[in-house]
Amino acid sequence: MAEDRVEDNFNPGGRAYHGFSTLLCTPASLSQDVGAAIGTQAGPAKLRVIVVGAGFADFRTVAQTPFHRVLLATRT
Repeated sequence: MAEDRVEDNFNPGGRAYHGFSTLLCTPASLSQDVGAAIGTQAGPAKLRVIVVGAGFADFRTVAQTPFHRVLLATRT
């Protein structure tokens, strides 16, 4: 559950998630061939670029809580 602007993530949840992302998710991504290194804290704008670039036509939020965002990506 990250926002696009870093300053919008300055809250207890954002601090914890960015810590996890930095220590676990980003290094795991860098160890793979694609190596996008977005971790778990890429906001919807960055995710949209990746998903649309992979050939998906529709990308939208279908549910959201203070801690989670559920995204739907479909091909036409």
